[in-house]
Amino acid sequence: MDREKLANLLFPNALLTIADIEAKYPKRVLQEGAKVTRMAPSPTGFMHLGNLLAATAAERLAHQSGGVFYLRIEDTDQKREVEGGVQAILDAFSAYNLHFDEGATVDGDNGAYAPYRQRARAELYQAYAKVLVQEGLAYPCFCSEAALSEAHAKQEAEKANFGYYGKWAAHRDMPLADIEAELQKSTPFVLRFRSEGDSEKKLPFTDLVKGTMELPENNMDIVLLKSDGIPTYHFAHIIDDTLMGTTHVVRGDEWLATLPVHLQLFKALALTPPKYLHIAPLMKQDGESKRKLSKRKDPELSLSYYAAEGYPVLAVMEYLLTLLNSNFEEWRMANPAASYTDFPFSPKKMSASGALFDLSKLRDISKTVLSRLTADEVYALLLEYSKAHDDELFALLSGDAAYAKAILSIGRGGEKPRKDFVALSEVKGYLSFFYEQLFAPEQSYPESISAAERKALLADLLQGYDEGDEQSVWFDKMKDVARKHGFADNTKEYKKNPEGFKGHIGDVSMVLRVAVCGRQNAPDLHASMQILGHERITKRIEEAMLHV
Repeated sequence: MDREKLANLLFPNALLTIADIEAKYPKRVLQEGAKVTRMAPSPTGFMHLGNLLAATAAERLAHQSGGVFYLRIEDTDQKREVEGGVQAILDAFSAYNLHFDEGATVDGDNGAYAPYRQRARAELYQAYAKVLVQEGLAYPCFCSEAALSEAHAKQEAEKANFGYYGKWAAHRDMPLADIEAELQKSTPFVLRFRSEGDSEKKLPFTDLVKGTMELPENNMDIVLLKSDGIPTYHFAHIIDDTLMGTTHVVRGDEWLATLPVHLQLFKALALTPPKYLHIAPLMKQDGESKRKLSKRKDPELSLSYYAAEGYPVLAVMEYLLTLLNSNFEEWRMANPAASYTDFPFSPKKMSASGALFDLSKLRDISKTVLSRLTADEVYALLLEYSKAHDDELFALLSGDAAYAKAILSIGRGGEKPRKDFVALSEVKGYLSFFYEQLFAPEQSYPESISAAERKALLADLLQGYDEGDEQSVWFDKMKDVARKHGFADNTKEYKKNPEGFKGHIGDVSMVLRVAVCGRQNAPDLHASMQILGHERITKRIEEAMLHV
């Protein structure tokens, strides 16, 4: 076989040499220990939590080491590509503050290792493919779909492993004359790798998450270039990661099955593979068993879910770090005011078996994150959220920013701030009683106090109300009303002699809270009444007295 002639027949226009390519893509000059990582999604339009989890790990590895984090678009499968897919990718990562130092953008490329879209790198792949042909490590396969299906059926009948290998590799040793004849007829072909692997042998490998393992060698003659000249993922990422200087690849452990193929290709091209971190899929407790988060069953897999619910970006990122590193929560407790980017992320602390997704834990983190923000910060987040998801709320918030911020300031600050809501989608319900358009009183008074007694309490509370009273004076007046009507003015006294009182000061306060706020669960009552103002307080108490 004249391999040089074959290479020129297959790639007559592949004029780039490997030396040309290496000159165009020189090795990166980085500080010692700096890591180069990438995200390489397909533009399918669906971004999920698993994408963000892997991206967070990759971004942390790069940026905390003074390295480079870049975006490459793997668009070799046009059947799966959707319009606006690249924009969706960029929007998702931008929303979660994952900054790419270089890579694909909506308008083109940003960086010295462009292009960052695989379909635009065809001549690079063909140059390397030509080398493999010259060295006898790749060959054309003219098998039709019908021929491949027929071989598959025979393998099934013989209970053989499925695939293109050994005696099933029909065109592996095709004579050059026959190849020339097919090319003259313009018969479509794919380029296959000539594997010398033995599936009975084991390939030792060390993954930075999974540890040391042994994988069966690859014996399949996999496709390198499809009939349109575009490479498969297996071949393309070998070339791209090499030329772009990738040092660490973070990806799902579904790629472990084809890792022997990738290592085999690196070796065939005399290239050094990057270090790999294979992440197990996110799991979910489903009854007594665990299963993978599902696009069909679990809305929380999609990143759009978190935007719609209004989970702050900071909460989602902190939660992801608890999934990625087992010691993040301990670090957060010791560093409550530090940025999560200060956390020393380590692959050694990643779970080899996969993390269990727990929405309750995310909610706890989100509640804490929101409670620690200033009123101005919560207002800004809420304004952005409502603009996208709730026109009515947006109109109220933007109509009087000072009023909205005063509401959001209640109980905020100090060592133990209030935790009134978990996500921004819950804030409207929390502050609804402050707006007449949203006010819907529940009239849920304590059942232990009769309607007549409630009315009498409210009458006296209204009579003594002065919006200029400080909280201590306001509360003393409430105690006076409580004593007048036979209620204990403190709970300790009531507990000592419950038979001697109709109730205690908490019951009286609850009557006023329901009358003013329309419900039992509301923030600090004195602060709420100060914001509502005398006119609305008077109107609400008078209305309540008519319906108690």
